[in-house]
Amino acid sequence: MDRTIVGVDLGGTQMRVARFDTQLTIQKRLAEPTKAREGRDRVISRLLDLIAQVVPDDADALEGIGVSVPGPINPHEGTVVKPPNLPGWHNVPIRTIIQQRFECPVYLGNDANVAALAEATRGAARGYRYVLYLTVSTGIGSGILDDGHLLVGAQGLGAEAGHMLMVVDGEIKDIEQVASGTAIARQAIERLRAGEKSLIRDLVNGDLDAVSARIVAQAAAQGDRLAVSLIERSGFMVGLAVASLLHVLNPQIVVIGGGVSNAGELWFAPLRRAVAEYVLDPAYCQQVPIVPAALGDNVALIGAAALVATRGGSFLQA
Repeated sequence: MDRTIVGVDLGGTQMRVARFDTQLTIQKRLAEPTKAREGRDRVISRLLDLIAQVVPDDADALEGIGVSVPGPINPHEGTVVKPPNLPGWHNVPIRTIIQQRFECPVYLGNDANVAALAEATRGAARGYRYVLYLTVSTGIGSGILDDGHLLVGAQGLGAEAGHMLMVVDGEIKDIEQVASGTAIARQAIERLRAGEKSLIRDLVNGDLDAVSARIVAQAAAQGDRLAVSLIERSGFMVGLAVASLLHVLNPQIVVIGGGVSNAGELWFAPLRRAVAEYVLDPAYCQQVPIVPAALGDNVALIGAAALVATRGGSFLQA
């Protein structure tokens, strides 16, 4: 009898489910809009029906269901605490709800945490047991593996590296406020409104409300001075955060995904430069590759399935 695993990625915009074999290869994948504004109960009902479409006919073949959800969550209790993009979801016992329907083990994980697990099992960090994963996109999320264990903290609220605090221009800010895609777009708009000339303005036909990190990256790729400065600044600031995390965690590898990282070496080069310049000692980074993530859009689905394969995020129990 072939064993199967179901992975679920519940996002504010889209819900996706997939059936995997035990090697975490996708066999069937479905998706539909979350329609979060319809309310929690309606979303849960449609999610359960979507999962049912990939559950194997032989219930005994199902090893379990892993669920990736935007934080904050409590994976120990299996509850969604209060995700910002799922209105009305407050302390929802999603693990119990799914278990009652499908009568199998269910594991819950923060989307950035499960992405770290995915990269460690099938992606850029495969073969490593000490992993720092960052996703730099609209916000900045992270996941940490310590000796093969997913680090989540006492209440499951840990590994939020995007909210590490720093002082920037005399103000206390977290790294997300300084270096995320949202921050890059905001900084670009501020400087354009202050009168700086840039290709960015042409790319949005003068509509500054249409400026995004992706647009800034496009301009940077064409050598636009303002855009290059913003992309490089983001990379450098994330590099400072990575240097701090190297001191705390001493990982074997750093994996970075998310839309901002798609700017490539223009972004990664200042990041690596900041790490090399500001680590306490070269020993912290000389043998630690800093690499792009490998799994793309399926990373949360694969990570959700990996929660089942690793019994909640521990290689030692797999």
